[in-house]
Amino acid sequence: MATRAGVGLSVHRNPKLAGREAAEHAIAQLAGEKPCLLLVFATIGYDQRVLLGSIQAVIPSVPLVGCSGEGVLSHRFADESSYSVGIMAIASDQMRVHTGLSEGLEGHSEEVGRDIGKQILPQVDSTTKALILFPDGLHSNFDRLVAGLYETVPAMRSLPLVGGFAGENFSLEKTYQYWGDKVTTNGVSFALISGALSMTVAANHGSVPIGTDREITACAGNVILEIDGQPALQVLREYIDAASSADWGRAMAPLALGFPAPNHLASEDEVILRFMPQRDEAVGSVTIPTEVEKGQTFRMTRRDLERIEQGAKGAAEKLKKGLADRTPAFVLQFDCGGRGKLVMRETDKLRIQQGMQSLFEEGVPWLGFYTYGEIGPVNQVNSFHNYTVVLAAFY
Repeated sequence: MATRAGVGLSVHRNPKLAGREAAEHAIAQLAGEKPCLLLVFATIGYDQRVLLGSIQAVIPSVPLVGCSGEGVLSHRFADESSYSVGIMAIASDQMRVHTGLSEGLEGHSEEVGRDIGKQILPQVDSTTKALILFPDGLHSNFDRLVAGLYETVPAMRSLPLVGGFAGENFSLEKTYQYWGDKVTTNGVSFALISGALSMTVAANHGSVPIGTDREITACAGNVILEIDGQPALQVLREYIDAASSADWGRAMAPLALGFPAPNHLASEDEVILRFMPQRDEAVGSVTIPTEVEKGQTFRMTRRDLERIEQGAKGAAEKLKKGLADRTPAFVLQFDCGGRGKLVMRETDKLRIQQGMQSLFEEGVPWLGFYTYGEIGPVNQVNSFHNYTVVLAAFY
């Protein structure tokens, strides 16, 4: 059998019908084989529990993980409506899967990382290939999450982490994580992949710096309190018009903080990008998904369509090179929600999707979602990204 994957999609507004339709399409492509893993991504117009229940009614007793996203991605498909669901059903005699969930992420990212480590420790061995993570996109500190994970399972430092931070419609209120029939928020769902299957990863962003260097003059953990001696929010509002400031998610979607890239990323790009999913009006602070230090400098960056398109094609070319003429069993795409409809027309999104997918054989199973943050190794160092596309091909 080796590995076979099927993808099913639906944009039906009824969660029972949408889940059933997508599940039936996915399972029909497995030629009667029982899947060992279901990956599910959906937008937040649905009753999430009803949606998962309808999927499991069609495909029962199979490990399921996934999360909500700002949109769903597949072949010639980039849907950011409130009603969109994608399912990948994977059947394989090459792959061993262990799934799980850890909750209580807000303010406790390191503890959640340790808990994930404890759950996967008995399963990690010489055949382990990757850990796929779907953290809450509003309450995660990636640096502390992986610190807790590495403390508990040191071997994970040299194993790839891939995935995406759960998203929603830029209301910045609540994202959802899925595990089995459970829907939660403020957690991390995950799948540990072991066995004979291998993986290659590529990433690229598409932003350009604007303005001058700014300095972080006060901070705490991943909270930026002051920039250039002024409240952070006051400075950041210089980059948006007053009418947009009330809708923070949409105002910030085209923008990001661009920090000088650390050594392991410098060969790929000059900057790393960071989204600001939370703000505190009373304090004047913003929160980013990774640690920050006093004295760090950054430049504001803005999404650029031409660079997004060139970078996406470049990431696909790098992925194909990593495959060395092998045909992938399936491809996962984790793409920033800030690279979707808020900065592109529908025709632009689909052209970029088709440009990446045209490098691979027609019909390669392909599924992903628009995220609030992307996870993928660069130069063998597990890294967090914003405003980036991460592609992971399993073969």
